[in-house]
Amino acid sequence: MSSDVTPNAPRPKSTGLHSGPIQPGVAKVDPIIVADGIKRTFGGLTAVDVDHLEVPRHAITALIGPNGAGKTTLFNLLTGFDKPDAGTWSFDGQSLSGKPAYRVARMGQVRTFQLTKALGLLTVLENMKLGAKEQTGEKFWLSLFPGFWRRQEAAIEEKARELLVKFKLDAKEADFAASLSGGQRKLLEMARALMTDPTLVMLDEPMAGVNPALTQSLLDKILDLKDEGMTVLFVEHDMAMVRHIADWVVVMAEGRIVAEGPPADVMQNPAVIDAYLGAHQELDLGVVTGRHTADEVE
Repeated sequence: MSSDVTPNAPRPKSTGLHSGPIQPGVAKVDPIIVADGIKRTFGGLTAVDVDHLEVPRHAITALIGPNGAGKTTLFNLLTGFDKPDAGTWSFDGQSLSGKPAYRVARMGQVRTFQLTKALGLLTVLENMKLGAKEQTGEKFWLSLFPGFWRRQEAAIEEKARELLVKFKLDAKEADFAASLSGGQRKLLEMARALMTDPTLVMLDEPMAGVNPALTQSLLDKILDLKDEGMTVLFVEHDMAMVRHIADWVVVMAEGRIVAEGPPADVMQNPAVIDAYLGAHQELDLGVVTGRHTADEVE
């Protein structure tokens, strides 16, 4: 798949993330997510069948694969939006099995969606304020007495405005979210996720439907998350983006993990080529097969 991204000077990538030979399910030096035996079926269709997966901490991991590979279903399972038929998984050493999505988010693992979930009839600033957790004013009896929550409300609003400035949405804070472009809504959803002070940010196709004019801004924001000490796991089809920002790549096909490793290695893996070409994906074959020279790729 071609990309309109014209990346800035590349930032250094994390290395030394795994221990042992690179293969599906390889152990990581410092994993933040560990999943075992995750299986999800819909009728007679097996959407996810992952034996073992570890996501490295303080790195950007891309989850790629053809349409229908099970990527979003796996996201839903790991974040509590769906329940598996079998399997266990943990986040930062704490079991997530059976925990609902709101509890997962409170633990520091937040996600965005391929189709953004901004509340269109609320302003951009109001959407941001909703993202803050443990708000005293959300408790019925305490909400009747402004003295209990006004100071916290002011702090939340200040934090929201700081993030809007960072994401270049401050000029839109009084606008309804419904008036934003697709790319601006992606930025809003990412900014709102940061209101929870997350440890792990999971992005489901962050570039889908984004105007090329905002693509670089979104790329920079994802790289900034890592620079600020967060871990990023994202689903993406754009191979140029994956190659540019990912430290580690996990490849799914037919619900299973068929390959993983550093981007340069994964792009030349026969299992990856077979998974994509077998699904007739519009890939830059020179990148996937390694037929471009190093200068051309750079």
